[in-house]
Amino acid sequence: MLDKARSLADELVRLRRDIHQHPELGFREFRTAALVADTLAEIGLEVKTGVGGTGVVGQLGSGPGPTIAIRADMDALPIQEKNDTPYRSQNDGVMHACGHDAHTAILLGAAHLLKQSFLEGNWQGNVRFLFQPSEEAFGEDGISGATAMIRDEALAGVDAVIALHVFSDQPAGQIYFQDGFSLAAVDSFQAWIRATGGHGAYPHYTRDPLFILGPVLTALYGIPSRRINPLRPSVVSLGQIHAGTASNVIPGEVYLTGTLRSFEPAVREQLWVEVENAFKISQAMGGSYEFQLIKGYPSMHNDPRVNDWIQAAAGDLLGAESVHETELGMGAEDFAYMTQLAPGAMFILGASIGDGVLRNHHTDTFNIDESVLPTGAAVLAETARRFVTGKLERAQE
Repeated sequence: MLDKARSLADELVRLRRDIHQHPELGFREFRTAALVADTLAEIGLEVKTGVGGTGVVGQLGSGPGPTIAIRADMDALPIQEKNDTPYRSQNDGVMHACGHDAHTAILLGAAHLLKQSFLEGNWQGNVRFLFQPSEEAFGEDGISGATAMIRDEALAGVDAVIALHVFSDQPAGQIYFQDGFSLAAVDSFQAWIRATGGHGAYPHYTRDPLFILGPVLTALYGIPSRRINPLRPSVVSLGQIHAGTASNVIPGEVYLTGTLRSFEPAVREQLWVEVENAFKISQAMGGSYEFQLIKGYPSMHNDPRVNDWIQAAAGDLLGAESVHETELGMGAEDFAYMTQLAPGAMFILGASIGDGVLRNHHTDTFNIDESVLPTGAAVLAETARRFVTGKLERAQE
């Protein structure tokens, strides 16, 4: 399978660069979806478009037996690219800065490989290819691409679902796994502390909201260490604080927004309560508050059995020295919605260029080593092939 994938290397690079040059934001992936649909049709798959808005679903096999789904996300980010490459973004202010262009190209490669396997026969199941819109953001209806595709029954009848994510800070071609909770639930909040402003020379005539902000900040940052069980991971981080218009004017309001991260549902719900409680301090100091919680993605849970399938396939293709366990991450992924409906797992594919330039995700210099594209396609395809041919194996202990 790896040799077959490597024979597709030039085509996978072409597809990735085409998508990279024409990035599209969530639920606007019209060109990308058309490219995906046309490519799947050329491969010979049954294709359905407009799933979850701009999503595309390809189906290989329609007979009895279990179905495994493989998911890739297609959307880009509102970032102006700074990379000086022949395939840099041609759309001002939009960039594939998280590797979704690579994910899409990799899954198209897996579709090509599995079509060859399908023609060879001996299949006892089916493979569904999910090209998802808007992983990075919610649409106008308040849902992301995974939920939109689920709503349109893209996962109906699916018995397992797998995916990968390239990581620009891990060695190229290395595979990383994490059983159980892998990525965090993400929620955000915005809040206003309101009091009485006034002249900066006469603070005693005010109920200064910036003064009130001090103990509120202490309470917020103390939540993970003093309110949550220290054995249960959690994060409270502020991203914005805005107040005032002049140096000698005490404002009447302070605006804050931040992010909350957790793994366990009970901890997530406790964070919601504790964060609002921190803002109640403003009432004791003569002010008031308004608090709005914006619930985001749930935590992503990797099924150990599905992880074993992927790990066994990756180990056989790449060698055990290329397969590693990794620690939990506090990032978030809406693939979590899919793993709530079917046993599933996402693995990390290292893709560092290794050129000494900082190319972190969600930055204007993000880039990957394209030599990993066949690797990702081979691991996904081989895992699915074993699933539909009844040849799954547990990873070696």
